[in-house]
Order: sequence, then structure tokens, then C-alpha cells
Amino acid sequence: MTTTPTQARPPAAGGRPRGGSRDSRPPGRSRDGQGRPGLSKRLLGRREARIALIFVLPAFLLFLAFRFGPAIAGVGLSFFDYDISGELDWEGLKNFERMFADPTFWQALGVTLAYSVLAVPISLALSVAMALGVRRAFRGSRFFRSVFFLPVITSLVLAGAIFKWIFSTDGPWSAIMAPLGLGGSWLNSTVLVIPALVVVGVWSRFGYGMLIVIAALQDVPREHEEAALMDGAGAWSRFRYIVLPHLKPTLFFLAVIETTASFQVFDLVYVMTQGGPAHASYSLVYMLYDQGFKYTDYGYAAAIGVALFVMTLVVALIQRRVLGRQK
Repeated sequence: MTTTPTQARPPAAGGRPRGGSRDSRPPGRSRDGQGRPGLSKRLLGRREARIALIFVLPAFLLFLAFRFGPAIAGVGLSFFDYDISGELDWEGLKNFERMFADPTFWQALGVTLAYSVLAVPISLALSVAMALGVRRAFRGSRFFRSVFFLPVITSLVLAGAIFKWIFSTDGPWSAIMAPLGLGGSWLNSTVLVIPALVVVGVWSRFGYGMLIVIAALQDVPREHEEAALMDGAGAWSRFRYIVLPHLKPTLFFLAVIETTASFQVFDLVYVMTQGGPAHASYSLVYMLYDQGFKYTDYGYAAAIGVALFVMTLVVALIQRRVLGRQK
């Protein structure tokens, strides 16, 4: 008796062959043999991130070492008596007690605050005014932007030397202000020396703020201003109710930057006045320089630096509360 071999049934459409082996595709492979794109992209992204971290790590470590290392060392040094002899003696809070009892510190603090109170609002107002003046494209707008920004990249030492001559008795500023009874050298006046430094400081920094404000003005909706103009709103009303609310985050950023720069004023004082006359321009940073490099009292100088940092941080927090409520 002859048996006829049974013929295998064809596999169902889209199904697996009956009686055949299971799918032998390797994990992570699709039916056509290609890898799953989502998994491959994630693995590739993680690998690239690790490689990028390896390349960035040396620069990041150097940044931490040279940026935060001296700051941490300075805080620690403020609790010691350390001079050029190299002896390190624990003092605790004696440097801070000495600082608070030092009348020169309070005078330097008053000079720093007076300079900041004048320089910061004037610089912010001038930055906004110049930005509004050159925000629209017109013939020569790029030229004026470049001219206004030029003082930012000018050396403060060079600028201080030039303005020292300008504010001298024989300088042009004395001749201009003589009819108003303000002739003579402003740098030799205990009353006018701070305004003279403010003029130079604002001149050297307002261009930076102007560029930041110009960038922020690009986000102000043009249709809002046009609608207000059609409703009869004046220039001041449009600025107050439309432009200014959009500038609040930018003004907060600039206020912190300008306050920090004004608290750290040193170059102009060193070149133009050396803290005089009669300590009328003796700022905190100049006092820190004197104690650290002239009298080699490094522990006391470090305590002054810590006080300056705390003061800057407190003022920044106050500015955040006043100006930074609206994101």
C-alpha cells in the first residue's frame, strides 16, 4: 500500500508558518532587519552626551578651580591672620569685628553706595533711551549703535587717563562748567569727585545695556503699539503701558549687572583719584586693594571682600523682589 505524502498548508496571510520555528530576529531588530529607530537614537544620543562630557570636563574643572576656588579660599582666609610672612593664625570673627569698628570701612561703604545710587539708575535710563532711539532701522542706525557701544570695549585705564585730563583745572569740562560756577578740577573736590566718576562709569557701560534692551524690544508686539497709536495714546503712554512691562525682566537683569559693576568700581578710582581727595572717592574695592597689596593684611582684606559679596547679594535679592516679580 503506497502512502501519499501530506502536503504542507501555505501559511496564513500575515501569519507565522505553521509548524515552523519561532521568529529568530535578534532583539532590537524589526522584521526587515533594521534596528528600531527610537532605541537607536536614544543610545546614540547618550553616547554623544558622554563623549561631549569628556571633552567639556577639563575646561569645566579649570573653571571651577580658578573661579570658585579663590572665592572659597577667600572666605576661609577671612577667619585667619595672614600676612606676607606666610604665618596663618586663627582669628575667628576678629577680622569682621575690626572691620565693623573701622571708620574707614564705613566711609568706603558710603562712597560705594553713593556711587551706585547715582550710576545704576542713570545707566539704566540712558540705556533704555538710546535703545528706543536706535531700535528702528534708519539711515545711520548701525553707525550710531556702533558709536554708542564703542566705550564698552575701550580700556577703562585709557579712558580714566583721558577723563582725568578732561576734569582737570585746565581741561575742557572746567571751561564748560565755569559759567555755572562749577569750574575747576572736579577730581579735587570732595563734593564733585563722585559725580565725575559716575559720568565716566556711565559712559563706559551704557552701550552694553543699550544692546540688551534693543534685543528685548524685538519681542514687543508691533500691533499693540500700532493699536495704541490709533487710539490716540502718546509716546509716554505707549512706553509706560506697552513697552515697559515687556522690559521688566531685562531691566532686572541689567540692574543686577550694573549694581555688581558699581560695587566693584576700582579701575577709575585707581587711575583718576587714588581714593582722594580726603578719601572722598575711597571705595570698598580700593580699600580691599590697599589692605591686601599695600599693607599685606590679607585676612582683613578677605573679610572686606566677604562683606562686599554679602552686600551685593542682598541688594540683588531686593532688586529681584522689586523688579523681578513678573517674569
